[in-house]
Amino acid sequence: MSGRPVYLDQLAGRNAVVTGAAGGIGYALAGALAAAGMRVLVADISEAAARQAAERLTAETGVEALGAGVDVSKEDQVEELAELARERLGPVHVLCNNAGVQMPGKAWDFTRKEWDWLLGVNLYGVIHGLRAFLPEMIASGQPGHVVNTASVGGLVAYPGLGMYTAAKFAVAGLTETLAHDLLEVGAPIGVTILCPGPTLSSLRENSDRLRPDGQGAREVPTVTHIDRMPAERVAEMTVDAIRRNRFWLVTHPEYLDMIRERARGIVETDATFAPPPLGEAPSR
Repeated sequence: MSGRPVYLDQLAGRNAVVTGAAGGIGYALAGALAAAGMRVLVADISEAAARQAAERLTAETGVEALGAGVDVSKEDQVEELAELARERLGPVHVLCNNAGVQMPGKAWDFTRKEWDWLLGVNLYGVIHGLRAFLPEMIASGQPGHVVNTASVGGLVAYPGLGMYTAAKFAVAGLTETLAHDLLEVGAPIGVTILCPGPTLSSLRENSDRLRPDGQGAREVPTVTHIDRMPAERVAEMTVDAIRRNRFWLVTHPEYLDMIRERARGIVETDATFAPPPLGEAPSR
């Protein structure tokens, strides 16, 4: 934990907001937090799916869960989400900026509409969440935690994922600075950057469905050969990171050598590290 204090080892009776929570990692996160005794606001771009997910969580855990529709790329909608959380739950203690989409392609091939869409969800979704929720979390003086979902693709640059990589690297840098800033002002709020590898979720399918130019405009491939981890396992690791105030959370140890090699290129060899092309296994 690098000497960082623990702020939120007790979760029961507190409140959480999770975006992109109708399925995949988001739903698993909401479920794990509810199982720990937290009231949860389940937010998703589909209000109907969010409400259904919240009903399932309440039935499964007995803890209050609410569902709300939100497009995280729209600042006013995220502000409305914060107001809803304030009115229905009370102070927010855990904020999970999790909503995300993906699109493959070369950096020079993406349209401005595609850039706006992907950065709007993956990067501005995090920015809007921080702006809408953090000032009140800080002002309350209560212990809290922020989880920003990046990706292994925020630590290692995969060929053919220029937009996604740009967004996730930005989220990683923003989150690291956020942790510094919260410590500097003495806020008892921990921070975790969640960098999942392949996970059993609907990211690829949802990205294909929601993309601005229509379903099937660009196929969203499987990025790596590594087996996809159950979303519930990712959520379990994340809740442990919240309790321990762990900052870096790379879910798949298979990627650690790639991260080390990239860092070595920066400080020793002046070499760029390129993971295998999309869908291919590494040669070593």
